[in-house]
Amino acid sequence: MPLVIKPSDLKYRYPRVVETRDLPKFRGKPDDAPFNRNDLYEVLPVLEAVMDDLRRDDADTLHLLEDLMNQDLPRFIATRGEVFDFLSNCARDSLAADL
Repeated sequence: MPLVIKPSDLKYRYPRVVETRDLPKFRGKPDDAPFNRNDLYEVLPVLEAVMDDLRRDDADTLHLLEDLMNQDLPRFIATRGEVFDFLSNCARDSLAADL
């Protein structure tokens, strides 16, 4: 069963871009659609997919992903698929280093 993340689970607050909320969101790779890191409706599906990919369901991992996205994600990484890869790979490296 896929993980469901609620806005109250998040460390940061994100604006809700109502105009695009009904457009298709991230469902997996490949996805070349642009990623809006300032839209809750874009952020949630990507974070859920990365958490599922990592097989994690804890708040610490979720908050790590948010920190990576908000502090370390380069602006040239622009598509949802690229963001998924970046978050997944960086989180794996960080979690492996913590062991």
